[in-house]
Amino acid sequence: MNQVFSTDLAGVSFRWGEGIVAVDIKTKPVDVPSSTKRIHVDKAELIKQIIATLSENLGVLEKAARASHAEATHESSKAESKYDTRGLEAAYLAGGQARQAKEIMASIKSYEGLRARNFAADEPIDLMALVELEAGGARSFYFLGPKNGGLEIKYKRQEITVITPQSPVGQELMGKHAGQRWTGKLGGSPVKYHIVSVA
Repeated sequence: MNQVFSTDLAGVSFRWGEGIVAVDIKTKPVDVPSSTKRIHVDKAELIKQIIATLSENLGVLEKAARASHAEATHESSKAESKYDTRGLEAAYLAGGQARQAKEIMASIKSYEGLRARNFAADEPIDLMALVELEAGGARSFYFLGPKNGGLEIKYKRQEITVITPQSPVGQELMGKHAGQRWTGKLGGSPVKYHIVSVA
């Protein structure tokens, strides 16, 4: 009778004996660390989400503007003396909110006119690019849009910040490619930057 020997080493099974040599490799799915995972973005869907967020902000602002206008024109806001500026302050506030509302409406029209565009790995960063940027060891996602820099969007549980090409970060990114590294300054201190991906 032939004797067969076997053993397991780090997930690899070996069996040997007279006339028998077998190796069984057991594999397990590898969990990719979250820091190296990429998000797959539907640009058209992302733009719709930006428009929806802007529309929501517009609704809140218009409601506040109406309240400020009502306060400014209410009988109780009439100045009782030359030092009473309640009505004037409310009118200034209403005017400022109305201007902000017009700016948001213009932004919505700008985003509605955009056509979704994806970037190849070797394309330079431009308007409509989604950039994964590592700065000082921390990673963030930026979408280069025509307006409303600073707007934050939650997309597939990932926070994406809208920036414009005219913003400081936008100026640094425009024309660069995925994989590029450089050292810049943040708050007077040197910071290492790395463009992880462009989509």
